[in-house]
Amino acid sequence: MIQLRLTFTLAAIFLALRLVAQEQPAWEVNALTENGGAVYDFKTGITSATNGVIVKRGNSILTANSVTVYHQSGDAYASGNVRIEQGDELWEGDQMRYNFNTHLMSGDDFRTGLPPVFLAGHNLTGDMSNKVYTATSSYFTSDDVPDPGHRLRASRIRIVPGQYVEAWNAILYLRDVPVFYFPYYRRNLGPHANNFNAMPGFRSQWGPFLLTSYVWYLNDELDGTLHLDYRLNRGVGLGPDFNYHFGKWGNGTLDFYYLDDQKPGNNIPTDRERLSFSYLAEPVTNLTVRSVVRYESDMKILRDFFENEYRSNPQQPTFLEVNQTWENFSLDGEVNGRVNDFFETVERLPEVKLTALPQQVFTTPVYYESESSVGYYQHLFADTNGPVMPGYAATRADTFQQLTLPISLFGWLNLTPRVGGRYTYYGNDTGPGQSHTQESRFVFNTGAELSFKASRVWSLMQNKLLDLDGVRHIIEPSANYVFVPNPNVRPSQVPQFDSTLPSLVLLPIDYPDFNSIDSVDSENVIRWGLRNRLQTKRLGRVTDFLDWQLYADWRLRPQHGEKTFSDLYSDLTVHLRSWLIFESRTRFDINTGKLNMAFHTITFQPNDQWSWSLGHYYLRNDFSSLPTATGQGNNLFTSELFYRPTENWSYAIIHRFDISSGIMEEQQYGVYRDFRSWTGALILRLRKSQGHPDEVTVGVTFSLKASAHENPIDKTDIF
Repeated sequence: MIQLRLTFTLAAIFLALRLVAQEQPAWEVNALTENGGAVYDFKTGITSATNGVIVKRGNSILTANSVTVYHQSGDAYASGNVRIEQGDELWEGDQMRYNFNTHLMSGDDFRTGLPPVFLAGHNLTGDMSNKVYTATSSYFTSDDVPDPGHRLRASRIRIVPGQYVEAWNAILYLRDVPVFYFPYYRRNLGPHANNFNAMPGFRSQWGPFLLTSYVWYLNDELDGTLHLDYRLNRGVGLGPDFNYHFGKWGNGTLDFYYLDDQKPGNNIPTDRERLSFSYLAEPVTNLTVRSVVRYESDMKILRDFFENEYRSNPQQPTFLEVNQTWENFSLDGEVNGRVNDFFETVERLPEVKLTALPQQVFTTPVYYESESSVGYYQHLFADTNGPVMPGYAATRADTFQQLTLPISLFGWLNLTPRVGGRYTYYGNDTGPGQSHTQESRFVFNTGAELSFKASRVWSLMQNKLLDLDGVRHIIEPSANYVFVPNPNVRPSQVPQFDSTLPSLVLLPIDYPDFNSIDSVDSENVIRWGLRNRLQTKRLGRVTDFLDWQLYADWRLRPQHGEKTFSDLYSDLTVHLRSWLIFESRTRFDINTGKLNMAFHTITFQPNDQWSWSLGHYYLRNDFSSLPTATGQGNNLFTSELFYRPTENWSYAIIHRFDISSGIMEEQQYGVYRDFRSWTGALILRLRKSQGHPDEVTVGVTFSLKASAHENPIDKTDIF
């Protein structure tokens, strides 16, 4: 055996020349220290190196204190501060074996960073060509620090970088505290990483509870969430949420939730469930398809278990709608059915509507618009435990046609006279509540809208307190007159499908904005309006620092129950500074001198660290016979304070105080913590109201992020 002691550079040159003929990647061996050296055996083709070495072949790089390389097989045995790099992958360990030909790898102890997952453990084997690795007695985490805030420790782990990671007999640790056990766990990696969320807590109605969800991603077309909840006093609830994404063929959701309720309350079944479906698609340009279906086993399931959804929309309709638009026309088709018997519903089986948008008539200054619809309608009343009002159904065809003539007088006065007519046909209504016969209604309408705009500029006006740099005042008075003589058929003579509903704001008075077709009656009214805007320059841009609108109706011929003058409405928004906003919405009864409604809020937000919003909400009781009556009033004071002193900590304090009863209706305190790759929160809520038991809710949330850059945890569905 002939042995030559070579420097690493000479060995690299020799090996490169030898392997060029074989058309294989060249070996490069270099010393990392001055004491580095190697022995190459020409007979066996083995290189042994010590005192710091780097071995390169192709895009694979190995560094270690010592290494033995078998050039023919490609095996390398390394020890001491071993690092193996291939592309964007990096593996570290004390004793590792790597094959430069097959890219197979193994080691006793290892650690690696394959964002967004980092692993460490024992008994590693891997194929770096196929990018599949397995290990035993190991853990992985998405927390890229030496002491991770969370980790999943498992008896066996399998990872395919950029695709997924699997674990068997896995325990989730927060720091050193075990919090959850997974017999099997799989998480997608990359931009759609799977993640687990948990919220233990206590609520008066539920007792101690644990709400968990597992967010998963299958592919670009399908992802979702699996819920598994336990409430000590109410039982186990579970169900999946599916989100589908089919491009132009539609996106939507399909959600199901079931609960075996142990204490459902009076006249509520123990088997409680909800099913929700939504669909939105634009298969071709200007053609839109929408659909929503929501089934609920009882009328209280949303209030009891899906509070956020209940607050936003307690009675979402079930419908299928198709809309096609053109430059001047729009065609709508809608089917609206009742799925839940405990809700009052007007079914449209179906309704088709054609709308002609305002458009110029040839080359004349006249504009034409129309709205026509036909359908079969059924008014169904809520089926509750008490007496049920009988429903009724009928066919209705309606068409509205109108001409307008927008003109400008004297270069500053805008005048738009209009004239139009409406014809509505009602078939004989049927059903147990039928009380009307066939009718044909004719309605004539006319009127005009008058407005102008004037402004004045004070360019030298400065005020540091209000941050004013010049002021421009814009005033816009307006008057809208509507005249509709008595129609030949009054609202009481036709079935009511689209009728006037309670409202906190003034309803439109002109057509087609007023779309309560079955409530159309005579009108002789002027709506007066006045808008004032004050503008200034802030940060080099013109902005409205005051916007104030006043409007009221003067009813020249009031209907039964109406007064000559409506309430005076005021909408005011003042940006006192860029960080200080005041908003006011009021209704003042001109006839009695009483304030019927007042919504005031002031918001401080001097920076992105804290904000504080104070509000007062007042609504006088209104039990009048008018269809717009609002019923029970309210008098409420609110305070919402949010503070974020650092990137990782934030706090929220919310209060709602009922001034009338002197009761603090709701208190909520939240502490939120961002732990880089997972988030947590502690939330306390106290509720009190007359006639109801006090309610206490305490929740602790844990949420693993799908990526390292997500925002802190959002509020859960119980707050």
